[in-house]
Amino acid sequence: MNYLLIDIGSTFTKGTLVDGQAGRILARAQSTTTVDRSVTLGVDRVLEGLEEASGIKPSWDKALLCSSAAGGLKMVAIGLGRKLTAEAATRAALGAGARILKTYALRLDEADIAEMDRLSPDILLLAGGTDQGNRLTILDHAQKLTSLTRRPPVVVAGNRAVRDQVVDILEGAGFEVFPTENLMPQVNVLNADPARRVIRSIFMSRITRSKGLDVLEDRLGKVLMPTPDAVLQAARLLSLGTGSQAGLGDLLLVDIGGATTDIHSVGLGHPREPRLRIGDKTYELREEGLQEPLDKRTVEGDLGMRYSAQSLLESVGHEAMEVLYPADYAAACRRRTANTRLIPDSPEEVAIDQAMARAAYLKALSRHVGTLRREFTGRSIYYLSGKDLTHFSTIIGTGGVLVHSPQPDRVLGMDPDSEKRPLLYPASPRVYIDRTYSLSAMGLLAQEDPDLALRLMKEDLGIG
Repeated sequence: MNYLLIDIGSTFTKGTLVDGQAGRILARAQSTTTVDRSVTLGVDRVLEGLEEASGIKPSWDKALLCSSAAGGLKMVAIGLGRKLTAEAATRAALGAGARILKTYALRLDEADIAEMDRLSPDILLLAGGTDQGNRLTILDHAQKLTSLTRRPPVVVAGNRAVRDQVVDILEGAGFEVFPTENLMPQVNVLNADPARRVIRSIFMSRITRSKGLDVLEDRLGKVLMPTPDAVLQAARLLSLGTGSQAGLGDLLLVDIGGATTDIHSVGLGHPREPRLRIGDKTYELREEGLQEPLDKRTVEGDLGMRYSAQSLLESVGHEAMEVLYPADYAAACRRRTANTRLIPDSPEEVAIDQAMARAAYLKALSRHVGTLRREFTGRSIYYLSGKDLTHFSTIIGTGGVLVHSPQPDRVLGMDPDSEKRPLLYPASPRVYIDRTYSLSAMGLLAQEDPDLALRLMKEDLGIG
């Protein structure tokens, strides 16, 4: 079986043609995404590029598509407390490939409702309360949402004791409601997969049509998932392997883009030892906080290379960039924000991009990894909240700045101060770069032939 794999991205549309019987990639091509007119124009150019690259008119038995065109899937997450159910809602949405516009917690007021209308999300995710816990807040949130001018679909993933009441309130106000299992049925226990599946289903059946992608259905088939979800599926496959082919184990996937820096970690991230050694002393180590998912994705909207260049500078400061290369980063970031398609055309501009990328990566990683908290009650105890990444042995880098980097290891190398923060960063990982932009395509192929997708990814990444 031949597969046509299409990723309709926010900037570029990419196509990959795979010969399933021979187990090889026949051709790759890309073109600018034409979301301002019709995405079919960009897809047609990709098909022409595949024909030019392969020397034959492309044919396929099955086409598989993902998309993040027109900004991808935009969501608002609403929960009870910001540290628990609101955070659980955010993780579930990000894991489904969504872009979180804002997270709300505690009580909603008129200003919050007006802000949601301005944000115009594609989906609302409403959570709150464990199954034996708070009932009133999610009911109050549902009632407040009836004041919204717009009526986006609502995924209800909160306390099951009042789920039907929440659904009745929202459906009575004209919302289409999708009830599912509680995101946090017990304190600190995350149950994200049911909500992820519902979010993906809404994306496939509704959101793609609103983006004008449904015109491709008759020709190629439906869009299966958002592009970030396809990348996450590829990362899971690389990490876990298949029944007949070993994976790479716990890994990080780093995607540094023009608007965001995304980090995926696949692995539970539990500490390997019950004790923490710092210098010549050993301390008891305990875990606390919300349970971490096997596959975690964080998206940093202020850490981008082009659209978010100025907010990147504000978030990390000049010094973080100048560590790698001294330059006028205020001017450099202004240039990149004004010209989001800027391509470095000199060694200096390449070096500036490298320094910006490293600063974005380290800041994003510091937000993704776990944190240590020391408590002294007669003896010192360290508490770990989040993932311990010290034993994560592989980093996969993707995104234009890494793909075209002359020294990607310098960008993705560890912070020299990381030894001062044990149990957080990977100790000495191997770095591989997705130079062919194959991850989203192989995440799609994994839905049909995971063994072939894993083998092709390893070949593309140069993994023996």
